[in-house]
Amino acid sequence: MVAPHLAAPGGKPYEPPRFTGFLVFALLGIAAGAETAGGALRPAWLSWAGLAVSSLLYGFVVVMSFRGRPRPAWIALAALAAVVTALAWRFGGGWHYLFPLVGVACGVALYGRAVRWALAALTAVTAATVWAAGGRIDLILAFSWGTFSTGVVVAVILHLHAVIGELRETRQRLAEAAVAQERLRFARDLHDLLGHTLSVIVVKAEAARRLARRDPGQAERQAADIETVGRQALGEVREAVTGYRRGGLADELDRAADALRAAGVEVVLRRTGPPPGAHAESLLGWVVREGVTNVIRHSGATRAEIHVTGTSVTIRDDGRAGPAEPGTTGVGSAGSGLRGLAERLAESGGLVEAGPLAEGGFRLSARLPGSAPSP
Repeated sequence: MVAPHLAAPGGKPYEPPRFTGFLVFALLGIAAGAETAGGALRPAWLSWAGLAVSSLLYGFVVVMSFRGRPRPAWIALAALAAVVTALAWRFGGGWHYLFPLVGVACGVALYGRAVRWALAALTAVTAATVWAAGGRIDLILAFSWGTFSTGVVVAVILHLHAVIGELRETRQRLAEAAVAQERLRFARDLHDLLGHTLSVIVVKAEAARRLARRDPGQAERQAADIETVGRQALGEVREAVTGYRRGGLADELDRAADALRAAGVEVVLRRTGPPPGAHAESLLGWVVREGVTNVIRHSGATRAEIHVTGTSVTIRDDGRAGPAEPGTTGVGSAGSGLRGLAERLAESGGLVEAGPLAEGGFRLSARLPGSAPSP
């Protein structure tokens, strides 16, 4: 099993160590080269050829592993182990120092259980080879431990680099997700805030225009209301930008009733049950805002009923039901306002149902966890 951290996908945020840093381990063949040059290993040509082949195979294992090509790396690793073992049995001496080089190659090319089994087998072969060459127990332990430990250290280092890379990539993804979530919150808040507020301003502006000649005093009061609503909207937008807006349900109901009356809609408001908690009050305030905005902008209703409990809000009107068929309860095909409202409540385990009624009109119902359907 090849180490997945050695494959080099494009665009990764973290680079593992370069393969050039592992090529220096080929210097472990210096001892065998020195003994060959000194005439201790005969025939010399076989030892020199073995050193050249071992170095090439080791370099090939490292390069293929870092390029994410496991199969050629495994084949070269097996060939390297065979060459080093055969020549160590043949010559002994400095060739025993090539076993740690094979251990490093195992740590680079293999991963997980494969590297553990390979190092265990290589350690046993090292001990047997040194013992067969007449080595003392201290030499057997030294070469065996050196072979095993170098492979383990290299494997652990590369694994730690892989973990660091994954953590950095995960942190980057979490940061991107947080930014996307904040953009969604900001867009949803602006839609809910401005959609309702602008609808109220339009309704009151129309009322002021109609009353300008017939009742200037009333028209002036409507204009003052427009100014008040505009100032409130400005403050709410600023709060939404900073993320600290907390909608009060009572204030939201007062503004909703005032907006509906200004639009010529009769309002029936009922509150039952215990008062909602702070979080539930904020969510139910969003429901009232979105529901009343839809009544004013889309329904053409003359009467609207708002029923509020500690954990639910139901808004019914007698206006045009819209294109959906009676009995529809989903919001998947609704406008962005209802979809955003459903997403907002779903984050707290709530549910939004909206659709036309068989007897005419439209109904919006929102329930938080633990609530029963509003009557």
